[in-house]
Amino acid sequence: MNGRVHTNGMENFWSLLKRGISGTYVAVEPFHLFRYLDEQLFVTTIVATKENKITDADRFNMVISQIVGKRLTFVQLTGKVGETIH
Repeated sequence: MNGRVHTNGMENFWSLLKRGISGTYVAVEPFHLFRYLDEQLFVTTIVATKENKITDADRFNMVISQIVGKRLTFVQLTGKVGETIH
């Protein structure tokens, strides 16, 4: 640690991401890795403090407000462009 600059926060971020991948998600396709990173970033940056009281309902409303009008197709989700669905 050099003054107030340290790497604990970054180490914590990667530790929680790795724990989530191996515990919660079990397997992650490299194609979707950026989505897991985005989720972890959201979880670690939107935190409640004494000054900023955020509830689970507030977080849910933030997420819902950002997905209205957006569409994720099966092809986008799977990355299987050109394949037919049976």
